[in-house]
Amino acid sequence: MLTLFWIVFWAGLTGLAFLAGLSLRTRLPGGLVRRSCVIDDEAIEQILITGELTIDDPLDLDEIEEEEERFWSESWDEPEEW
Repeated sequence: MLTLFWIVFWAGLTGLAFLAGLSLRTRLPGGLVRRSCVIDDEAIEQILITGELTIDDPLDLDEIEEEEERFWSESWDEPEEW
């Protein structure tokens, strides 16, 4: 009887894990495939010459810092007392 319990328990746990994986796959755009950058002929040439591939940093740190300073310098309305 105890053996039957463990068989049902592990079958149920496996089924839940499988359903969780399917649920995750349907929610994410593109499934679980990781998006990668496109490597063109120019990038391959750079790898062959220098032995490494460097890409431009997509974040503009100066713009981010300015936006952060603007955010924290804003005045905030105090909550109304009821």
